[in-house]
Amino acid sequence: MANQSHTPKIVTKKHIARQQREATQTRIITAVAVTGIAAAVLLIVYGYLKLNVFALREPVAEVNGEVITTGQWQQRVKLERVRELNLYQTYLLYQQSFGMDTSQQQQEILMNLGTPSIIGQQVLDQMIEELIIRQEAKKLGITVSAEEVEASIQESYSFFPNGTPSPTITPTDITFPTMSSAQLTLYPSTATPTKTPVYTVTPTNTPDPAMTSTPTATAAPPTPTFVPELATATPTPYTLEGFQSEFNKSIENLKSYGIEEETLRSIYEFQLIRKKLLEAVTADTPRTDEQVWARHILVEDPSLAGVVYSLLKNGNDFAATARKYSKDTGSGANGGDLGWFGRGTMVAEFEEAAFSQPVGEIGEVVRSQFGYHIIQVLGKADLPLTDSQYEQKRETAFTEWLAAIKESASITTYDIWQDRIPTEPQQLNTPTP
Repeated sequence: MANQSHTPKIVTKKHIARQQREATQTRIITAVAVTGIAAAVLLIVYGYLKLNVFALREPVAEVNGEVITTGQWQQRVKLERVRELNLYQTYLLYQQSFGMDTSQQQQEILMNLGTPSIIGQQVLDQMIEELIIRQEAKKLGITVSAEEVEASIQESYSFFPNGTPSPTITPTDITFPTMSSAQLTLYPSTATPTKTPVYTVTPTNTPDPAMTSTPTATAAPPTPTFVPELATATPTPYTLEGFQSEFNKSIENLKSYGIEEETLRSIYEFQLIRKKLLEAVTADTPRTDEQVWARHILVEDPSLAGVVYSLLKNGNDFAATARKYSKDTGSGANGGDLGWFGRGTMVAEFEEAAFSQPVGEIGEVVRSQFGYHIIQVLGKADLPLTDSQYEQKRETAFTEWLAAIKESASITTYDIWQDRIPTEPQQLNTPTP
């Protein structure tokens, strides 16, 4: 076979230029493709970070320079939804097991759950107040240790490592001032109202229409205290292992709703901080309260009120007149006697008249939502409070103090929260055995 000759290919400058152009185009296309892919990945990553990291750090409120982040608020909203769902199940249990009519409470809960802005606003307001309380506690050097938080959690699960505390009932002995000679002429000395030591916080006296509290015809179901999960009653005492097992189940249950353990612990911590701050702020609250001993006659018609007023001013016996004319069957049968009472017990018009009236005087006719009152004050004194009355007085004083602090605080809320309200959970998970 004859040798084939190969003619060398001549590479011209034109060929070289074309090859260079093609190589450059290839590099550009590759770079653009890589850049596009990288940009797409970056956009995906940024979108994820914005939704799950950056957005969670954005503030929904700011209080005196401290922020409440979206993430903190959303956790609390979810926790509140769990609480509402637990409460709904509790009311449903009352209705099914005891025949109690809790339909109104159930409807209110369903309305709250179905209107996310209600729970969202409620939780935001609550967190703003909590932050103010934390700030004020910090100013006073009030702290809560991790051990105190743990003990509070254990107590909420009825686990007492040092033994179950045994509460004792200490009666509050109320002593009334001796009546003056002027009071003796107004009321028989044998009828001086006395109070026996108080063992319960629920009054048993006949309701009076002048009082602000409304008598209830049917017993309303109690509002359950918040716990992260309805606890199962245990006939035997908890061991440490038993408590830890139950608590871990609760935490796992909360995590299934996207709620972290830290969120739950912060609530227990806050409750302890608030308690300590209340004790500090109200430490000087007196254990006595200005009270009035009064009697009244209640009628519906203003003209009859005028007639009764004239009879009393002309010297008619107050007790006999009350028994004859008063439509308040509770006090009327007792000569109109209301006993001793403090502020906040009666409706505003009645209270204002009673506390401003001189002892012994037949006051001008006072109109309230219940009718027309003719009042006679029999005594005024600073009297000791029962334990429950004292705690209520301290709570009222703390609430008023906190309102003033809140009024002067720098508070800013950001509308972004309205577009970020969690709507889950819609229902509770079925607990695993």
